[in-house]
Amino acid sequence: MTCIRPSTTDDREALLSLWLRSVRATHTFLSETDIVALIPAVRDGALVMLEVWVLADHDDRPLGFMGLDGAKLEALFIDPAHTGNGGGTKLVAHARQLKGELTVDVNEQNPDALAFYVAQGFRATGRSETDGEGRPFPLIHMHANVIWPAS
Repeated sequence: MTCIRPSTTDDREALLSLWLRSVRATHTFLSETDIVALIPAVRDGALVMLEVWVLADHDDRPLGFMGLDGAKLEALFIDPAHTGNGGGTKLVAHARQLKGELTVDVNEQNPDALAFYVAQGFRATGRSETDGEGRPFPLIHMHANVIWPAS
């Protein structure tokens, strides 16, 4: 049994650790140097500035989390030990309940994430050659304007 709850400051270290495990497992296009360089942006930026929601197990241990900036899904990470169990789908459904239509930017070099968002009803609306920081990591801009799956 899982629940989705707002993040607290007490979650930050556990979420950063979860982010590291997830990125190392899924973002194979990033070097370890790239990943380490991103830690401050996640720890001091995303986990502080975004509206962060935690997917937690029955003992309140984080299994995943998402970060929202308005209706834009800025981050969604699931602990690699718990991928494929529906946690990402639950987080997206929760975001839709909160915000309605959603947008997301997905690393083009992460085909599993692209497939996940397509399965959630997102469609590509554009592409950028670089990420938001100007690094050479192309992004696919996606939008979902329907409630998916229908309730």
